Amino acid sequence: MNHRSFITAALLGLVVTGCRPCDSLVGWQSADAPVVPIRNMYNQPRVQPQAHSEFYADGRSMRPQVEGTVAREMEPDLSIQAGRTADNADWLESVPDEVVARLGGFPATLERGQARYDIYCAPCHGQAGKGDGMVARRNEALVAQNRSATFAPSDLHDERLRHIPDGQLYATITNGIRTMPAYKHSVPLDDRWAIVAYVRALQLSQASRGGAANPEQTP
Repeated sequence: MNHRSFITAALLGLVVTGCRPCDSLVGWQSADAPVVPIRNMYNQPRVQPQAHSEFYADGRSMRPQVEGTVAREMEPDLSIQAGRTADNADWLESVPDEVVARLGGFPATLERGQARYDIYCAPCHGQAGKGDGMVARRNEALVAQNRSATFAPSDLHDERLRHIPDGQLYATITNGIRTMPAYKHSVPLDDRWAIVAYVRALQLSQASRGGAANPEQTP
């Protein structure tokens, strides 16, 4: 068989196997869909969202959550989860003691917070928290070439950020703000609180140096 004949035969085979069999080709009919290589994955018990179900008594395929259950990654204490007081009237003033205990004490919390900060925050805010990370510096170079819009990460030593409650800082990390994305899907809850603790330590360390935003503050 020459090269052209081989290609023709291959194309004919694809046409036959990719279409519904019919009387004119193989002499029998089928109501099946076109050939699917792994049929046991194509035809398997499953439910469609919002579809009717004959199996359950209430006729719903989507099952309601069992009362009282909490997802593994969800913090049952809504105050810790949201960074708000129990009555939702204000922000939490400090990192919750329960989180610090889970992380193994305050020194371990700071160590964990530094590790997570260096991964997720330092690229924009810089390792010292001054808003001069490598992403910010790269953007400055692009702005100079008229290839990017102005993008300036916050200086974490700004007077306003040094005095916002810990819960508000945690909520900013969790939900994002302006051009900063939300990190609730990337950073676990306890790690977000650990980052807050480390940022506070970072702010204190810089405030104790001359030329800081508030050099008179006692560290």
